[in-house]
Amino acid sequence: MSAKLSVIFYIVLCLEIGIVLTLLPWIPQGTLGLSEWGSNYFLLYAARKTGFYGLQTVVASGWIRGAVTGIGLLNIAIAFWEIFHFRQTVRALQESTEPAKPRTNEAQPANETHLSDHQRGDQSPDNASN
Repeated sequence: MSAKLSVIFYIVLCLEIGIVLTLLPWIPQGTLGLSEWGSNYFLLYAARKTGFYGLQTVVASGWIRGAVTGIGLLNIAIAFWEIFHFRQTVRALQESTEPAKPRTNEAQPANETHLSDHQRGDQSPDNASN
């Protein structure tokens, strides 16, 4: 059950991130109370703090907007791939989380030394006080 929920959560997360990254760079100023992509508060703050005032111009360019949109579309594609391969992914997660079965065919080591909590391996019990 937890494997199914994990895959469903991952699908929803990929869809949300994909939609936001695909649409956010192209939303006009003032829509939904958002500022324009190239002149938001955090971008201006970062440009002032770093002293790189060309950062605003670079981020506002169509190349960067296209790259961010491409990453968003990639996230949406991953979500749809996971939807179409849901059973396969759940099965793989369930197999990887099953506890390992102990092997009975392997030989046990002959010389196991059981030390007490305060005894070192190079000390014998009769001369431990030296």
